[in-house]
Amino acid sequence: MNNNYGYAGWGVLIGAIVLVYVTVVFVIVVAVYVLNGFAFMRLFRKVGIEPWAAWVPIFINWRILELGGQQGWLSLLALVSPGAIVTAVFEAVGAYRTGLAFRKPGGFVVLFIFFPFVWAFILGADNEVYDPDLIRQAGYGPPLAGYGSLAYDVAHQQPST
Repeated sequence: MNNNYGYAGWGVLIGAIVLVYVTVVFVIVVAVYVLNGFAFMRLFRKVGIEPWAAWVPIFINWRILELGGQQGWLSLLALVSPGAIVTAVFEAVGAYRTGLAFRKPGGFVVLFIFFPFVWAFILGADNEVYDPDLIRQAGYGPPLAGYGSLAYDVAHQQPST
């Protein structure tokens, strides 16, 4: 007896494996997105940046850059493959400067590079104190968004230091 459907079982098995794999990857991506959103929402609220920015994919990078005194438009380079490396480097520099404002050592930026949501949860914790003047004291420019930025000072009519 000739069975033309001998390989049909393998197709179903492979299809099921692919479906399970895609589902697991989707759940992980959504979980990381949600963790990242809540972590940066908490950090942004603490440093005077609108919390909703934590949920907008490119805009979150824009605000992270500005928080560290970098130009936000550099986040648009991430839309081009080699530009993503440039954006990542400038974000790491911005994260280093933001860490200075929270009195964190330079090595703390490694946490941002590998686990940005953990980095943001730690800095957004209630016991952490944000002092943007520490960035200036280290010889860098002020943040471009949030407390300590010229735009914030002008909008809230506080003298800039």
